[in-house]
Amino acid sequence: MTPTADPDRDPGLQPERTRLAWRRTTLSATAAAVLAARTALHAGASPPAVAAAVLCCALWLAFLTLAHHRVRALASAASPPALAPAYAVAAALTTVATAVCGAVLVL
Repeated sequence: MTPTADPDRDPGLQPERTRLAWRRTTLSATAAAVLAARTALHAGASPPAVAAAVLCCALWLAFLTLAHHRVRALASAASPPALAPAYAVAAALTTVATAVCGAVLVL
């Protein structure tokens, strides 16, 4: 049994919500990276703190690149392709690693 498409559904809404979710997550990652840099520099700029802040900023750049590619893919096609598993894993790993760097700076 195959489901039929709902004629009242606007196919443009889901990609738009997904694009906005990527943008919100990127904004959150930006705030985390800025706060990590601020914490590292405000606490006396010890070498381990600076290294953690630099790592956090590098992870932010990696996530920003992944999010940018996904947002462009969502905007370029009427029916965007599914997110590749490699991109999903990379986005999740950069997010978790950023959180770990933030926790190291706080503790």
